[in-house]
Amino acid sequence: MKNLKSKTRIAMNICCVALLSVLVLPVWQIQLSAPQYPEGLVLRIYADRLGGDVDVINGLNHYIGMKTLHANDFIEFTVLKYIIIAFALLFFFTGLNAKRKVLKTTLIAFVLFGIVAMVDFWKWEYNYGHNLNPDAAIKVPGMAYQPPLIGYKQLLNFGAYSIPDLGGWIFVGVGVVLFAFVVLNWRASKVKNFQGYSVKKIATSVAALFIVTTIVSCNVKPQAFKLGQDNCYFCKMTVSDPRFGAELITQKGKVYKFDDTHCLLSFIKSEVLPSKEIKDIYFVTFDGDHAFIKSSDALLLKSDALNSPMNGNVAAFATYDKLNETMQTFKGTPLDWKTLISK
Repeated sequence: MKNLKSKTRIAMNICCVALLSVLVLPVWQIQLSAPQYPEGLVLRIYADRLGGDVDVINGLNHYIGMKTLHANDFIEFTVLKYIIIAFALLFFFTGLNAKRKVLKTTLIAFVLFGIVAMVDFWKWEYNYGHNLNPDAAIKVPGMAYQPPLIGYKQLLNFGAYSIPDLGGWIFVGVGVVLFAFVVLNWRASKVKNFQGYSVKKIATSVAALFIVTTIVSCNVKPQAFKLGQDNCYFCKMTVSDPRFGAELITQKGKVYKFDDTHCLLSFIKSEVLPSKEIKDIYFVTFDGDHAFIKSSDALLLKSDALNSPMNGNVAAFATYDKLNETMQTFKGTPLDWKTLISK
C-alpha cells in the first residue's frame, strides 16, 4: 500500500507538469483541405490564442459570411490558462495527499471540465457556422459551415478535419493516468492481497480501451449516392447510374465519390492523394440493391458491353453466382481488385 501511494504521488506530479506544458502547446487543430489549397490550411487553438493560418482562413470566411476569428472575442482565452493552472495545482495536491477520496474528486472534476469544454467548443463552432452575414459574396441557401467537433466533414469544396493537437492529447493522457490510479486505489481498498495488479497493467488496459473506443467512434462508412445530386470527384459529372459507382475513404474519414471505375483508377494513379492516406475503397454492386462492397472482397467483371458512364466498363459483384449470371448477358473477363489496379 505504501508503494502504491509512492507511485500515486509520482504519477500525479508528472501529470501536474504535463498540464503546465499545455499552456504553451496547441490544444486543438482544425485542418482544411481543398483543390486550391493542396498543401492544406490549419487553425490551431491554444489555451490563450489562435495560431496557424488564421489570416487566410479569415479571408475565406469573409466571402461566405462567417465572422472573422479573433482571440479577443473569446472569453475562453482569458480564463482557460488559469483553469489549466488550477488543475495542475489540484494534481500536485492530489499527489501530496494520495488518498482515494481526493483522487476520485479530482477525476470527477477533470471529467466534468472535459465535458463542459467540449460542449462550449461545439457551441462556438455552431455559432460561427450558422450565424452568417446575409450580405456575403457567396450565399448557398440552407448551407451552414459548422466544422465537426471531432472527425471529418465536407463543407462545400473544403474538407474540415478536427482533432486534438499535442496539448489535447496530453489532456487525454492525464485523464487516463488519473483514472488508472483511481482504479488502483479502489482495488487496494477492496483486496488485501494486491499482488498481480500493477500501475502498468491497469494504465495499459485503460489506454487500450480509449484507443479502441476512439477507433470505433471515428469509423467512417461509405455514403449512399444521391442520384442527380452527387458529382463524381474526378470527372465532375453528375451521378445518374448507381451500378458503376465507387468510393474512396481516407485515413481522416474524407469520402471521395466516383461514378465509374475509370475515374477511381485515374484519381488513384494521379497520386493527388498519397497511397498511405487511403484507408478503404468500396464498389457499388452492379446487381440487386446496389450495396457497397470492399474492393478486396469484390468480384469484378470487365466487359465493353457494360457501357459504363466513363467507359471504365467494370462491374462489381458480391457472389460468384451473380457474376456468372451477369456474364451470360455481358461477355467479358472476370478479375479482382489487385489485377485491375495493376494494369
